[in-house]
Amino acid sequence: MTQISVKFLGSGDAFGSGGRLQTCIYVQSEFAKFLIDCGASSLIAMKQCGVSLLDVETILITHLHGDHFGGIPFFILDSQLISRRTDPLIIAGPPGLEERIRNAMEVMFPGSSKVKQKFEITYRELPEREPAAIGELRVTGMQVVHGSGAPSYALRVEGAGKTIVYTGDTEWTDRLIEIARGADLFIAEAYYYNKKMENHLNYQTLMERRHELQCKQIVLTHMSDDMLGRLDRLELESAADGKEIVLP
Repeated sequence: MTQISVKFLGSGDAFGSGGRLQTCIYVQSEFAKFLIDCGASSLIAMKQCGVSLLDVETILITHLHGDHFGGIPFFILDSQLISRRTDPLIIAGPPGLEERIRNAMEVMFPGSSKVKQKFEITYRELPEREPAAIGELRVTGMQVVHGSGAPSYALRVEGAGKTIVYTGDTEWTDRLIEIARGADLFIAEAYYYNKKMENHLNYQTLMERRHELQCKQIVLTHMSDDMLGRLDRLELESAADGKEIVLP
């Protein structure tokens, strides 16, 4: 069975807490190479870690906040002008994805959304709870609790005999129990240590509900300074920029 590499190119929050880059997770196996989220700093993260844009076949987006999708305009422009991409690219995520990306491109680089690329871009809006076949992957989005002007998803990605789940940004919802079930890797945001707030998870809540998350491995990401200052107290594994996890 093929190994799957999961590399946190960016593990930070929207505000660069701890000097970390914004959310961008690169997953590669013999059968698929894709990003989960592509925050505004993702192009920098990819180049720092030596990840070629040409290798990325698919970009999966949890929700439409800039620290999770804002790197896509830069990815597209680099692919067109610098990397000289010719292979097709799939960008998949919640409803409203294509419109928000095109609007972002026009705000940052007027006219860029109307340029015909030398490679095909396919936008896939994921219906909630319905597994979608994307290349060799089976991707399921489940709506969580995070205001972003469009549905915000936790994503379940199945492929090469393994399952990776990422919460995206969300406060606690029992839907996380459902989507985490049986996952080989459950990546969870943990914005605060014990402070409860709308739209985000905290470490204490995850620990209290940990027994309900029937998954093999939990890794925390998207942490604020409040969490980063307490890493030595955590029982759960945490991400860092450049950290790689191999699923055998």
